[in-house]
Amino acid sequence: MTFTPHGKHLVAGEWLTGEGTFRSSPAHGDGHDFSAGTADLVNRACEAAEAAFAAYAATSREERARFLDAIADEIEARAEAITAMGTAETGLPEARLQGERGRTTGQLRLFADHIRKGDYLDRRHDPALPDRQPLPRPDLRLIQRPIGPVGVFGASNFPLAFSTAGGDTASALAAGCPVVVKGHPAHPATGEIVAEAVHAAVQSTGMPAGVFNFIHGNTHHVGAALVQHPLIKAVGFTGSLRGGRALFDLCAARPEPIPFFGELGSINPGFILPQALAARGAKLAEGWAGSLTMGAGQFCTNPGLIVMPKGVLAEAFAKAAGDALAKIGPQVMLSDGIAEAYRAGINRAAGVATPVFEGESHGRNALPAIYKTTAEEFLRDHTLAEEVFGPMGVIVTVSDGDQMLDVAEAMEGQLTATLHLDDGDIDLAARLMPILERKAGRILANGWPTGVEVADAMVHGGPYPATTNFGATSVGSMAIRRFLRPVSYQNIPEALLPEDLRGL
Repeated sequence: MTFTPHGKHLVAGEWLTGEGTFRSSPAHGDGHDFSAGTADLVNRACEAAEAAFAAYAATSREERARFLDAIADEIEARAEAITAMGTAETGLPEARLQGERGRTTGQLRLFADHIRKGDYLDRRHDPALPDRQPLPRPDLRLIQRPIGPVGVFGASNFPLAFSTAGGDTASALAAGCPVVVKGHPAHPATGEIVAEAVHAAVQSTGMPAGVFNFIHGNTHHVGAALVQHPLIKAVGFTGSLRGGRALFDLCAARPEPIPFFGELGSINPGFILPQALAARGAKLAEGWAGSLTMGAGQFCTNPGLIVMPKGVLAEAFAKAAGDALAKIGPQVMLSDGIAEAYRAGINRAAGVATPVFEGESHGRNALPAIYKTTAEEFLRDHTLAEEVFGPMGVIVTVSDGDQMLDVAEAMEGQLTATLHLDDGDIDLAARLMPILERKAGRILANGWPTGVEVADAMVHGGPYPATTNFGATSVGSMAIRRFLRPVSYQNIPEALLPEDLRGL
């Protein structure tokens, strides 16, 4: 299947144009013109989503599961065209796009299977106790219900898995909520072809036309209009701390504040404990270099900071990491703006830390860089605790276990934290664990955090500024719960209860 972008928005099942256009800036090949989103188009999309809500929320779990499966099928039917367009726009290699497409369709099918089982509804029943003294108890039943239309922002670093039909969209649709997606301007054609796949699934399964809407947007005004629209009841976002915080504040400032599920930033610290460093420091250095540069360092779980005991072993680790990075050539970044921000981050780090390895990055190409500093300097200057989106890492050396705990305590919220340990490190690891449990949503041992399994037990979230809602995850089946709310029914006749609550 070949694909030529038409540059239109999808609203209530119709492809529409706006008042102006913007041109894409792909990593390879010619750009295309796309209709620019407007506040009016956002309004029409939100109204379409609200008009579809009652009918879509009333669909059965099996009907919604078939819809999710159909979206996955339609994406696979466009596999070659999606890979070609995604590679051209983002510069990501074909193998990465193919893997991400499989992740996206696998997630849709996982959610379909999950809602078929019904456990996510958390159904509860306290039968009436009419003879209880001193007062009788009414009949009480509880179930999770969809909240309403959800706004979703496409992410720059995952054009498939965290964008048009990615985790936020799949979660909302599984929950029974219509969606309005703001496509990311770094890969508008990729977003558009996936939107066509979702639209085809809407038609083939007979879902309401407004259940999925897609708006191209290359300005902050489109995003602001979406999160401020009174019909939107929650927002899913993956992106920068600055952009996400601005949208979060808009959500909180609405006359009716709504939840903003934003993934904003994380340096994903790794702690190499003494025995592990002594036993396999060189191997750990090579593993870190590989994880740090995977996808040009543009993963939200990129391990940007390593903490270890100071001394000759730390020096050997730094040298081995630098030698490994010297073998890695330039990598294309997702956009010109991201590449520029990466160079700015390197310059900030170079001003406060000692270079270990510095590649010279130009244009949209990135080369890795690592720096080292002491715990004293790290604790004194917050600069190195800020995420740099790209293949840059920092080594922090500590004098002893107590100082390692001090560094861990000073960390902000993270998506992940990793312990590299051997049997002799268990005591120190046990002292670190209570700290890391409060700092991160996922704790790993003897691995690297790049690569987030789509599974029931996964948490991809964490305390602020990793995310704006520490109790949620954007990956795994628990992500569906973000777009549900509990409703309790007291003495309600069986015929008036939601179908999934009857007979409980």
